[in-house]
Amino acid sequence: MSDTPSVLFVCVHNAGRSQMAAGFLTTLAGDSIEVRSAGSAPAASVNSAAVEAMAELLPVQAGPR
Repeated sequence: MSDTPSVLFVCVHNAGRSQMAAGFLTTLAGDSIEVRSAGSAPAASVNSAAVEAMAELLPVQAGPR
């Protein structure tokens, strides 16, 4: 078992809130935390409004890592 903390962000479509949270935490924590996101009914892509909002605040990546 790894000593690295793991965080899972979950929302319905995994296309907005969970992707934003995962992107921000990955950007801020780097490799010190394992970050994942999921959805109970996943969408086909990340919401473009979420991607735009994230880009305004930090150089983060939403979507598959």
